[in-house]
Amino acid sequence: MIICCGEALIDMLPRQLENGEDVFLPVCGGAVFNTAITLGRLGMPAAFVCGISTDMFGEQLIDSLKASSVDTSLCVRKNNPTTLAFVKLVQGQAQYSFIDENSAGRMLSTDDLPDLPAGLSALHFGAISLIPEPCGTAYETLMTRYRDKAVISLDPNIRPGFITDETAHRARINRMIAMSDIIKVSDEDLDWIAPDVANEQAIRDMIAGKGASIVILTKGSEGVDIHTGAGCFEVAARKVEVVDTIGAGDSFNGGFLAGLHRAGLLSKTSLKNARPGDLKPIAELAVEVAAITVSRAGANPPWAEEVQKIPV
Repeated sequence: MIICCGEALIDMLPRQLENGEDVFLPVCGGAVFNTAITLGRLGMPAAFVCGISTDMFGEQLIDSLKASSVDTSLCVRKNNPTTLAFVKLVQGQAQYSFIDENSAGRMLSTDDLPDLPAGLSALHFGAISLIPEPCGTAYETLMTRYRDKAVISLDPNIRPGFITDETAHRARINRMIAMSDIIKVSDEDLDWIAPDVANEQAIRDMIAGKGASIVILTKGSEGVDIHTGAGCFEVAARKVEVVDTIGAGDSFNGGFLAGLHRAGLLSKTSLKNARPGDLKPIAELAVEVAAITVSRAGANPPWAEEVQKIPV
């Protein structure tokens, strides 16, 4: 089973009524939530860990997870409100304003953490759930508990505008990087995480110094670079008409983990021994999944049958 651990929230997406009035449409989202949805839709055994509200939006989130075949039994239900993320699109790129104070997701504590089931193969972490307290400490604790028992996947997905204590968050991200087998970053992430280190050197440090097996560098429309101890290779982005980029990286994460699972490579030993030739079709699958996601509005990743119709 692949368990995604992190935020679930409601994206308030900008829309326009027929009379021209601007409104917001509440849509399920959150980076780690989107990855869980992607895994479920691709037919993977997926589960989700998060503090989820008992309010109407929390029910919407639970229903969406179940509809995509994601196990919700590890979710911690709380009476606190659901996090809202108001979205503004600037040339197709999403910018966010969060309402998160005292939310169900934010107030997940170490004491709330569930015992994870047997048969666990991987844990995925990332994004804004690692920033506030007490949930940031809770997720770091969960990673620490299972770092030797499962593959650890991390997408820091740095959002500087949401970080109030840069020193503390940079220290947390670096601790979590040191526990991770798969790390996905952008140039912007690396510039923030290691501001005084060249990006190529920062990636080498993650692999040679901290022990990661795979570091994925995303480059938007230019595709991705996959770095391993055995070498680096590039996979080009698919050419599609982009509606918006919401959920692009999240669905890539789901596609990559799904590809590893399908190939029988989702173990620490297999990842450490994987060669570029083993990983290229997996990265191509992940790029295809992300391409389908950006070709339609909001974080709406594809189902397995949609991906299979398109040659990889």
